[in-house]
Amino acid sequence: MATWGTRGLRGSTLEEMINVSLEKYREKKLALIQKIPTPIKPIHMDKETGHITLAYFDQRSTVDYIGVVQGVPVCFDAKECASDTIPLQNIHEHQMVFMRDFEQQGGVAFFLLYLSQRDEAYYIPFRDALRFWNRAAEGGRKSFTYAELDQSYRIEGCRGISLHFLCQIQKDLEERSSSSLI
Repeated sequence: MATWGTRGLRGSTLEEMINVSLEKYREKKLALIQKIPTPIKPIHMDKETGHITLAYFDQRSTVDYIGVVQGVPVCFDAKECASDTIPLQNIHEHQMVFMRDFEQQGGVAFFLLYLSQRDEAYYIPFRDALRFWNRAAEGGRKSFTYAELDQSYRIEGCRGISLHFLCQIQKDLEERSSSSLI
């Protein structure tokens, strides 16, 4: 069993904040977003408890969450980092391809980033993540920094919702609309 501080529970703080926020959104009929379970293939089960003791990932996961916000399809992945340098190694090509395709179908794709040492959360629009990803693919830095985050996308708690990111989705949609008019 994984314990705090091990690889198995990385991102647990962020995931819990997201799940509580999503339940509040559902209760208030603001959004319906679900966690997508990572598919696994059990290899060994404890005969006494019936618990899986050994398994491997059955297939590549796309994103952590998918759903709809006031009629707008959304998908996002959650990332937690303990430093001001955020490595791109935990974002995989198949995730970027899925998010690109999702946006091409009219959806909104993004990352939620929690910087644990700062106790700050950020919404990272797919276009920004793609810029960082492409820079790395072209031989540039394999990470991005706190200084590169758009501070206007910082997420605050509001009205009992610890990670209230609906305003950032709205801001993202507004920025897309204004840039398509240019």
